[in-house]
Amino acid sequence: MSTISKPLKYISILICLLHILPFYVLITTSFKAVDDPSSKWILPGYLYLDNFYKAWEQAHLGSAFMNNMIITFVSVLLVIILGAASSYPLARYKTKWNSFIYTLFISALIVPPLTILVPLYKLYVDLHALNTLWGIVLLHVTFNLPITIFLYSGFIGTIPRELDEAAMIDGSSHLGLFFRIILPLLKPVTASVIILTGVAVWNDYSFSVFFLQKTEVHTLTVALSAFFGQYNSNIGWVASGSLMGAVPMTILYLFLQKYFIHGLSSGAIKG
Repeated sequence: MSTISKPLKYISILICLLHILPFYVLITTSFKAVDDPSSKWILPGYLYLDNFYKAWEQAHLGSAFMNNMIITFVSVLLVIILGAASSYPLARYKTKWNSFIYTLFISALIVPPLTILVPLYKLYVDLHALNTLWGIVLLHVTFNLPITIFLYSGFIGTIPRELDEAAMIDGSSHLGLFFRIILPLLKPVTASVIILTGVAVWNDYSFSVFFLQKTEVHTLTVALSAFFGQYNSNIGWVASGSLMGAVPMTILYLFLQKYFIHGLSSGAIKG
């Protein structure tokens, strides 16, 4: 046992280092002046904040942060409500129709979203949904619902049916049963859904760069991408902007991490 655990220990350390090193380089680059000749692996001996000021002003990160907050909050909220409400009948009533609907949702996971970009873009042009926050929210909700239904359905399958029967005997409606009994029990998997969907929506670039082209509706990723074309030499601005953009999701994960693994594993195993 010890001969196996020792290599696994070193592999775990190596994996951790591979994840930590990019953040280390991001931090060292963010706090260095543009004309600093030192290596990116060396921490600066001074505190240089001009990169953060410049990134905030030049990329209009104030409005980009606000757009990100609105898009992420509304998308996550709708995904939770629609995903949980849809998963309850799919998990509780195993009819042929429900099995077909569930399979249809899960099969959508294997479809790369960008493969339907051209018809989707044409549809959005016809609907006048380009450069609108509600349009990008609709996209995120659509493409995040399959994994959400998969997790919620699996987790609801672990909840005893006796709770439903007891509530119905007490005169509760199906709607009351769901909101008063089932939904509060979904806290662990809801935390997983919040993190998975929140990170995916917050960091989205592939959809935002095509469907949010005007400056006033740019998200963080699209706003920061402008530096690569117009400000090629100011990599410190990109690093500092990326560091600021990573803070909200990091804080969210720290608050919900104790529920994350439990909810994810329960939904995956039973789903």
